[in-house]
Amino acid sequence: MAKKTTLKEFESVFPKLEEDLLSWAKQYNLPQQQQEWYRKMLQINAVGGKCNRGMSVPDSVSILLDRELSEQEYFQSATLGWMIELLQAFFLVSDDIMDGSITRRGKPCWYLHEGVGNIAINDAFMLEAAIYTLLKKHFKTHPAYVDMIELFHETSLQTELGQLCDLLTAPEDVVNLDNFSLEKYTFIVIFKTAYYSFYLPVALALHQLNIATPKNLKQAHDILIPMGEYFQVQDDYLDNFGLPEHIGKIGTDIQDNKCSWLVNQALKIATPEQRKVLEDHYGKKDKTHEAEVKKLYNELKLEQIYQEYEEKSVGEIRKLIDQIDESEGLKKGIFEAFLQKIYKRSK
Repeated sequence: MAKKTTLKEFESVFPKLEEDLLSWAKQYNLPQQQQEWYRKMLQINAVGGKCNRGMSVPDSVSILLDRELSEQEYFQSATLGWMIELLQAFFLVSDDIMDGSITRRGKPCWYLHEGVGNIAINDAFMLEAAIYTLLKKHFKTHPAYVDMIELFHETSLQTELGQLCDLLTAPEDVVNLDNFSLEKYTFIVIFKTAYYSFYLPVALALHQLNIATPKNLKQAHDILIPMGEYFQVQDDYLDNFGLPEHIGKIGTDIQDNKCSWLVNQALKIATPEQRKVLEDHYGKKDKTHEAEVKKLYNELKLEQIYQEYEEKSVGEIRKLIDQIDESEGLKKGIFEAFLQKIYKRSK
């Protein structure tokens, strides 16, 4: 029977991978001070998150095998999971610089740590390079080694394309609601979130077991991309309607001029007068302006529109899960586990 990993089990693998990365750097005679920087940078940026993406790899492998993993199988799947966490760290360090963010996971962003500054740009590159160092060290002889390399390269590009669209559509200091559209929003969330957060862990699990085929990868893709889109819409909804004590932060999408699902829904149904409210108040770094937008969201009954969207989306995803051909190596349980984590979540 499949067994879910715990954060403690998953985190217990990282020190070994950290030593692998440090040993690799040492072979180039990297000076001691820089070795210590590398270690500290890895610990601060790769560790300390919820690790949902990374843990999805061992969870998916266990469901595919329908049993608890052996020590070696768990180490391999957790290593692939940590590569996703390194990819995430690479994205977040870069994203925080681009957005001029102040905090990440309740602490100062890496580039704002004393003595870091623009060195964080190089650190982001090193976080990305760490993925391929670990792939070479642990999977060089694996039959799907090249497929895994290509998958990480492609997922990185997809996420970067999503980020490009986001940055050009909604620069924080230039508010232009004509720039927003649901089509752009859908592109941003699929490419910036869904590929690396939902599709990548399952594709890696299939490759680890060497059972990936064009057909089962496509089946996984066709369920996980809509699920990733639903997850991000839900995130946008919680940013405004979620309780800060549940989501662990105060929502900032309105003040940050985000091309969010809520503002796009509002633009679609607003009267000219209501649109004027958005134009006057959206994207302003001020609680009073934000309150006017929130009031408009309530007037437009966006909470109800979201709830209808959620039921429709989840219904469609469940239909796709029911249609899975398990003879192709996939298991419905993988997708049910993902959906269970996110459906009706409040944080």
